[in-house]
Amino acid sequence: MSQSTSQNKPTAFADRLAQAVRRTGSVTCVGLDPRLEQLPTSIRQIAESGAADAKAAAYTQFCCDIIDVVKDKVACVKPQAAFFEQLGPAGMVSLGQVIRYASDAGLLVITDGKRNDIGSTATAYAQAYLGAGDASPWGSDSLTVSPYLGRDSLEPFVEVCDERAAGVFVLVKTSNPGGGLLQDRVTDGQTIYARVAELVQELNQGRTGESGYGPIGAVVGATYPEQLAEMRAAMPTSWILIPGFGAQGGTAKDVIAGFDDAGMGAIVNNSRNLIFAHRRDEYSQKYGESRWQDAVSAATDEMNAVLATRIS
Repeated sequence: MSQSTSQNKPTAFADRLAQAVRRTGSVTCVGLDPRLEQLPTSIRQIAESGAADAKAAAYTQFCCDIIDVVKDKVACVKPQAAFFEQLGPAGMVSLGQVIRYASDAGLLVITDGKRNDIGSTATAYAQAYLGAGDASPWGSDSLTVSPYLGRDSLEPFVEVCDERAAGVFVLVKTSNPGGGLLQDRVTDGQTIYARVAELVQELNQGRTGESGYGPIGAVVGATYPEQLAEMRAAMPTSWILIPGFGAQGGTAKDVIAGFDDAGMGAIVNNSRNLIFAHRRDEYSQKYGESRWQDAVSAATDEMNAVLATRIS
């Protein structure tokens, strides 16, 4: 997404996200997780040769067709890098094409890569992914990152966010059942996820924009609503990316605690229930596979309406 400027200074990521949410009236984030076996037949036929470049072409077409449907309905999309990486070099070309297409369509792009390292390697990851448009090779507005190598593994990402008006979402309390193995462990009377939240809040100090939010966001799952409320209070200047809605069991009621009093400060990701809506009973009977894009549109509208009702 193009970065608007004021006196040649790009608008901060957190403020661009707030503007996009207000413009669309949506807190939905559409996860772009292409899986070959679940694609509509018309798209899957593109890959029938079985070659990696053919599969990649199918992924590009599928994701771009989804972007065409949702570009005026939601603020952002989240391509999951793993599904593209699975195809090798051809898949990475596809990921780049999808990111650019989404950005050109006016959507904010959160690349879900969960990158992490230290020193110059962390800087290389940050410089590769962070920066909309031509500000970086990948052109992402934001990137998911892991904090488990410590503060010095996050600081290079923060520095690039400062330079390029980008953002990151730090894994704090994830939606998967096994996340508690480390995240819930108590040391010195505090859970690890709570300590990570403290670090996120520290990194946002002095970086908040007009929206009241800074570039360092957090990932907190919808599957843990009590912890979500705890993390909203602990990180008042962080956008929260909430996975786990829909197919993983999270509901609109579960995500309420992630929002501030104005109904801002969080975006709710949904992947399978939106992009493969044509496979859900209520939509497959109405639209059939040939109208799979209509199913995506209807499912997105439904999610927007449910969240608007719960949050307002």
